[in-house]
Amino acid sequence: MGQKVHPVGFRLGSYKTWLSRWHDEQNYADLLHKDLAIRHAIESHYKGAGISRVEIERGTGEITVIINTARPGIVIGRGGQRVDEMRELLQKLTMKKIHLNIQEIREPDLDAYLVARNIADQLERRISYRRALKRAIAQTMEAGAKGIKVSIGGRLGGQEIARRVTEHQGSVPLHTLCADIDYGLAEARTNTGKVGVKVWVYKGNIVPEPRRVTEVGVLEPVSESLVPEKPALATGQGRGVE
Repeated sequence: MGQKVHPVGFRLGSYKTWLSRWHDEQNYADLLHKDLAIRHAIESHYKGAGISRVEIERGTGEITVIINTARPGIVIGRGGQRVDEMRELLQKLTMKKIHLNIQEIREPDLDAYLVARNIADQLERRISYRRALKRAIAQTMEAGAKGIKVSIGGRLGGQEIARRVTEHQGSVPLHTLCADIDYGLAEARTNTGKVGVKVWVYKGNIVPEPRRVTEVGVLEPVSESLVPEKPALATGQGRGVE
């Protein structure tokens, strides 16, 4: 099942959330196309800025756009000039007030999309795919990842028949819901055709905060003093154990 289900969609509702956070049953299709247009405008305007994902939140009469990037200086520009240009462009596109929030990705080697994009860029520069694979895996593991899996498919090395090569290191538990799995997909446009790059990065397990149900049926956090302690292991006294 881990090979067929999207790792992010599989964990929606547990600790991962949607990239577009709004609800409108009447104008759903129109707003969906506008979200796609916003993301396309940002990606085309900030090429090479290391943008991993764009989150969109819609309110009453305004839209909040959160840009997650590894190079916030390129997105902001000198004195915030590029941010102001992008805000005006999005306001003309949506006819609503736009709030732009720039969030820096402090560990680009732990972001699956940025790792996949880095491999794809190396393939476009005609670097050996095996060299790009090994370098990306080594950098991600050195950054503190528990495991990584990379899959490349296409006409690798200019061969006539397309094939798929998969490399992994460490542990990547795709079936475990509490496992923090980051997934990214990028495409490399080479002279022999497109080459797809898929990356799974395992960052560790996320332990949910203990909660209890109150009298009115509301979940509230449980303080550490109320969490039952695990029973101590038996020492063997009185059982004839030496």
